[in-house]
Amino acid sequence: MPVTVVRFNLVDPAATPETLGARYRAAVEMAAYADERGISTVQTEEHHGVANNWLPSPFAFAGAVFGATRNIAVTVSAVIGPLHDPLRLAEDIAVLDLLSGGRLVTVAGIGYRPEEYAAFGVEWKRRGRIQDEVLDTLLQAWTGEPFTFRGRTVRVSPRCFTQPHPLLLVGGSSRAAARRAARLGLPFFPSAHLPDLEAYYHELRAEYGTEGWTMMPAAETPLLHIADDPDRVWAEYGTHFLHEALTYASWQSGDITSAVRSAATTVDELRAEGVYRVLTPDACVELGGREGVSLVLHPLCGGMPLDEGRRSLQLFAEQVVPRLKD
Repeated sequence: MPVTVVRFNLVDPAATPETLGARYRAAVEMAAYADERGISTVQTEEHHGVANNWLPSPFAFAGAVFGATRNIAVTVSAVIGPLHDPLRLAEDIAVLDLLSGGRLVTVAGIGYRPEEYAAFGVEWKRRGRIQDEVLDTLLQAWTGEPFTFRGRTVRVSPRCFTQPHPLLLVGGSSRAAARRAARLGLPFFPSAHLPDLEAYYHELRAEYGTEGWTMMPAAETPLLHIADDPDRVWAEYGTHFLHEALTYASWQSGDITSAVRSAATTVDELRAEGVYRVLTPDACVELGGREGVSLVLHPLCGGMPLDEGRRSLQLFAEQVVPRLKD
């Protein structure tokens, strides 16, 4: 059975505080529904200062999901490591690891938006070195033993539920990210289907003598919406998919490689491109039968109305997931 994912970034460009609060609560309810029906993972992410209300606090959202669920994992993909205090980040992840019984997966990236660094007063040019410090600090902090941090002796508590530490992957599309993961013996999460970079990571692991593995997106990693009538959804809600695609495109320079990358400028172009797909349940089952494919449902994409998002998730949970298990 493929990995089944429900993605939430809580974007809504037209939101008021009241409607955004309703969207947050609906997402937690949808996560609980997904958990009851055997969906594998909730995926969320971190971006700051975005006018369309992109979620800035994935760990707070993860805590709400864990409080409403019992089995589903939450993957934060990705936390922007250099924007966080390393000791506080270690504490937050440890608490969520305990709260969830080990269901938190953290992908540590360095981001690709200089304006986020400027907002936090973090030097963009030093992001690689800062990320090295963050990862080194997390691994030392989670031992529960005293260690030296910026010239002083510190100790982080509580100890984590997961031993030796919560699942932490290094994300990115650069050779520097692969080196970082290999040096530390951490698994590597390429941001797109990059077999050459995966091979480079394993070569370095052999040189360092470290353990590790990769969690790499398939060559095809579309973002999905499920509907009995895809034409209706594209006609009524295609602008929501296009809003997110255009937002991503505005952030990504030529040296950024992402599994979610669109060149579309119209709804018709986006539909033809295939990065965002509206599928019938039958078509989704067919896609899920392909080797190495993960099914990533994006029910609230780009400010999608809550009722339409719930319909998409219900079709996925009741007409796709059971057939994949069979």
